[in-house]
Amino acid sequence: MTTADAADRPTPLSTPISAGIVASLVGFTSSFAVVLTGLRAVGASPTEAASGLLALCVTQAVGMMWLARRYRQPITLAWSTPGAALLAGTGMVVGGWPAAVGSFVTVGVLIVLTGLWPRLGAAVSKIPIPLAQAMLAGVLLPLCAAPVVAFADSPARIAPVVLVWLLVLRFNARWAVPAAFLAAAAVIAADLIGGGTPIAASDLIPRIDWTIPHWTWQATVGIAVPLYIVTMASQNIPGTTVMASFGYRIPWRASMTVTGTGTVLGAFAGGHTINLAAISAALAANPGAHPDPKRRWVAAFSAGSSYLVLALLSAALATLVAAAPAGVVETVAGLALLATLAASLFGALEHASDREATVLTFLVAASGLTFAGIGSAFWALVVGLVVRAILRRRSPATPAPDATG
Repeated sequence: MTTADAADRPTPLSTPISAGIVASLVGFTSSFAVVLTGLRAVGASPTEAASGLLALCVTQAVGMMWLARRYRQPITLAWSTPGAALLAGTGMVVGGWPAAVGSFVTVGVLIVLTGLWPRLGAAVSKIPIPLAQAMLAGVLLPLCAAPVVAFADSPARIAPVVLVWLLVLRFNARWAVPAAFLAAAAVIAADLIGGGTPIAASDLIPRIDWTIPHWTWQATVGIAVPLYIVTMASQNIPGTTVMASFGYRIPWRASMTVTGTGTVLGAFAGGHTINLAAISAALAANPGAHPDPKRRWVAAFSAGSSYLVLALLSAALATLVAAAPAGVVETVAGLALLATLAASLFGALEHASDREATVLTFLVAASGLTFAGIGSAFWALVVGLVVRAILRRRSPATPAPDATG
């Protein structure tokens, strides 16, 4: 058989199905620890965080299965990993967990409105991307520094996790974080066995824990607004760009309606945000999933089906994370966010004209300050926008300060 004959052979259906399974496994294992960390930071109990993880899996699974089949495109959805990191950096707000849930509902409504009301989408697009990236980078910095702090406190527990991550990263970056989690799971298991700490079988069974949302202006300003901006700037807009690079035109209104509605429904069970996938979108949309672009939608449908299966692991994983020694889960989360931090820093500092504003945005976000009950992410955006506006009004005749002094 010649090479040309082999190329003409029809691609089996198992190829896009396996591509979808890989996309879901990579997306889930590389960032679920970040999700649980973020939900716990804003007040969720271990069972409420597990419920939130379950809700995110189910809503994004149903959403991408419907979109993929309806539009015959490999439209993949994901939870907002940058959004979860934002929650981890924000911490508790006035009103506690119910107020955080109320802010999730608000974000979902805003996402739906973005699809239905073009003016809102236009307003969001006017927010300078470098400032949004600088805000995200500032929020991520303490989280990405967690492995360093954890290693100093407990090198025997943290070293195996970092070493496994580094070795796998050398050969296959896609599986580095999943491998780090497996190493962390081994460390946690050894600690549980050594301490004789039992885990009840009932804690491993997935369940929905409903929360009645409550709205406070501090949560709306401190969580909902930054979470919406990060989701749009770091997920939905890049997601459409990634899909366009493979020749697909995302049905914007339908995608925003589905992800926004899914976010609202999932919020009552503790989920924070679902959106268009950005990085993992390429796994289902590239030619490796299927040579025929019209058949790659099967990969996205397969990814959605796989997330329904992974949802069954939500309670067990949340229980394992809750029982982890201090610093172990934070290390996995920090390693998982390194690539996002690098991309955010690059996007923030790419344009020299806005560097003063972006650096200040980054510093305010990284400071972790809370003022008037509102976290640093919101104030970072405010400072960045004000400084940028002032510097943009500088007279053209006035030279910029010399960075060399």
